[in-house]
Amino acid sequence: MRAAQCDDEDMAHTYRKASTSVPAGYFAWEAAGLRWLATAGGATVAEVLDESPTHLELPFLTSAGATAEAAEQLGRGLAETHRAGATAFGAGPDGWSGDGWLGPLAEPLPLRLGSWDGWGEFYAEARVLPLAALGRDRGVFEASDVAVLERLADALVGGDLDTDDGPARIHGDLWSGNLLWTSSGGVLIDPAAHGGHREADLAMLQLFGAPHLDRVLGAYREAHPLEDGWRDRVLLHQVHPLLVHAVLFGGSYVARSLDAAERCA
Repeated sequence: MRAAQCDDEDMAHTYRKASTSVPAGYFAWEAAGLRWLATAGGATVAEVLDESPTHLELPFLTSAGATAEAAEQLGRGLAETHRAGATAFGAGPDGWSGDGWLGPLAEPLPLRLGSWDGWGEFYAEARVLPLAALGRDRGVFEASDVAVLERLADALVGGDLDTDDGPARIHGDLWSGNLLWTSSGGVLIDPAAHGGHREADLAMLQLFGAPHLDRVLGAYREAHPLEDGWRDRVLLHQVHPLLVHAVLFGGSYVARSLDAAERCA
């Protein structure tokens, strides 16, 4: 599979993702993530044609229906992308320094980056606790809610929920809306790429669903088998995106995120 390229028939013209209100460096962050994922040589990634402080220029991708064959191709490609690895849990794309962002263009949330040896400690300190604090400050979470998230963080820091997986090169926001299907197959867009647990991308796909998801997961597991008990860890990896949605949108996501955290702690 060719990284960062698509067939000419999928590139009728370019697509400009633009905003003058995003934080400084936002488009450079996204561009760095796309390039980093592309160098893995696995899943196809939208090519960065141009970038500036206010925009990102990408090929215009013509949508096509997802097929079972394309889903299996995506699964194998994603396995290869993950296998390319990262220097540490929490590491940003090559050449990137500082934190990143995650969330909609209208309101990107800060995404803490750094270097952690263990996944559990990283997930607690860089994902769960920052969102617990942000949700508290925004009035989304009450003190008792934060206590639930802190209990999960304690279990994570203790390493009780770790696996033997090392840091993978993950997309970081792999819901179905960031996966475009073309006549050439699935193409990844809008990443929050960093060194993370490979099961996180798979759990994100399962959170909101994707076409032929069973074929994606099956092909992935054939190419890069998952550790025993991976199905039991899906909810754990969904805690972070649920927290993001709770902070951004409130509503039922608040209860869902807290329920997931309590069940995993």
